[in-house]
Amino acid sequence: MLSELHIENLGVIEKLDLAVGEGLVALTGETGAGKTMLVEAIDLLVGGRADASVVRTGCEEARVEGRFVAGENEVILCRVVPVTGRSRAYVNGRLATVAQLAEYGADHVDLHGQHAHQSLLGASAQRMALDHFCGVDLEPLRQARARVTEIEALLATLGGDERARAREIDLLRFQVKEILDAGLVGETEDDDLSREEDLLADAVAHREALYLSVSQLQDDDGASDALGKSISSIGHRESFETLSMRLKNAQSEIDDIAREMRDLAETIEEDPAKLAIVRERRHLLVDLRRKYGESLSEVIAYGHESAVRLSELEGFEARAATLDADRASAIAHLRSAEKVVGSARRQAAPRLAKAVQQHLRTLAMAHAVVEVSVGNDPGDDVTFLLAANPGSPPSPLSKVASGGELARTMLALRLVLTQGPSTLVFDEVDAGIGGEAAVAVAGALAELGLRHQVLVVTHLAQVAAAAHRQIKVSKTVRAQQTFAEAVELGDQDRVGEIARMLSGGMAEEAALKYASELLKASSALSSNQRRSRR
Repeated sequence: MLSELHIENLGVIEKLDLAVGEGLVALTGETGAGKTMLVEAIDLLVGGRADASVVRTGCEEARVEGRFVAGENEVILCRVVPVTGRSRAYVNGRLATVAQLAEYGADHVDLHGQHAHQSLLGASAQRMALDHFCGVDLEPLRQARARVTEIEALLATLGGDERARAREIDLLRFQVKEILDAGLVGETEDDDLSREEDLLADAVAHREALYLSVSQLQDDDGASDALGKSISSIGHRESFETLSMRLKNAQSEIDDIAREMRDLAETIEEDPAKLAIVRERRHLLVDLRRKYGESLSEVIAYGHESAVRLSELEGFEARAATLDADRASAIAHLRSAEKVVGSARRQAAPRLAKAVQQHLRTLAMAHAVVEVSVGNDPGDDVTFLLAANPGSPPSPLSKVASGGELARTMLALRLVLTQGPSTLVFDEVDAGIGGEAAVAVAGALAELGLRHQVLVVTHLAQVAAAAHRQIKVSKTVRAQQTFAEAVELGDQDRVGEIARMLSGGMAEEAALKYASELLKASSALSSNQRRSRR
């Protein structure tokens, strides 16, 4: 529901802050006072086309903000229209796109009249309206469609056509065989081979280096001999027992290291043949990494994945046969679900059309003909058709030229349908009508206001009197500039405004009396409507 509206520099409105209440809210005032600017402001908030011509003369930009409340949640939409350049949109103070405003507006606001944001003009909205009217269960159809989509996706993953599949199988067989034939022993094999190659490539130098190191540790005057002498110097002194033990441990460690180096040196032999084998193996691993991954772990993983894919493709015929059978069964189930939904929609379509048509009979469209067209199963192609005048063929609602006729048709639809956006705005709904038709339109709007917030721009006293709230829009001229303002009227002020609407100017005594009677009658009707809904 739109709870607050703030406007700056939009047309004749310099600045306006308006609290908008629940139920049916009538926007009244003399022609040209600025009522349409309020509708234009709401249209901008829900993604309507921004035209620089709406910016007040002498100002750089127009600004519209609206606070929408739904239960505990609220959102603030804002639209800024500059004289030059593109408009800007904001949602809760953050920069947004016009498309985001339109998305919110599609769910929460409908403008009926000469405006683009009329959700019931869209094909999907008309289909949803029919579905809600007939109470059809769409879940079996959704599940059936999802199952067909799932099976077709599985078929697609099996491979393309037969030739493409054969090419992929040949490639995968080669790749899997190449990786398997390599006999990879682990992710660290290349590092291990690198160390082995280093030893084999310089065996003599490695062996000599080890023997030299052993000599420096254990020959006369070597490290071990030097430690022995040091131990002899202090070993018999009790005060140095701790130091002596550390020296003995160091000497033992040196002797162990020397022994290991000697053993290692004795194992190192020149083996050109083995070196060649190691180098050839490393070259193979480099080639595998170049083809299948940065590391051996990636190569191994690629091999596993390719083997799985190869198994799937080699078992294509059996798998495809199973999926084809599943697909045939799923399509049969889908056709059955489509038939059920299509039948429900076709049975409900005439009832919906008749209900809307009956309402139009009382809304100054006595000869209107309404049809609801439903396409082939499942009947997703739903179109609301209207012939407003005798002899005219029914046409889609989107092609109805008269704003008043379209607005009254939308009013009739909203009376029949129990769901819809929380805020409905009607402009031109009372165009060209009066008398009993005006009373009927007023009653219909009041009834709709019991379950929606309804804003209506009206020149009819009957509609204004039926409203739960009335906002008067007026303008003044100061210093050769026009200023518009809007205020909610109290009970006594409503009598005067409705009397003006009745008399066309002076609020004469008869008009005041009739206005008071209209308000009393409308109040009684509203009470009856509320009681009947309980």
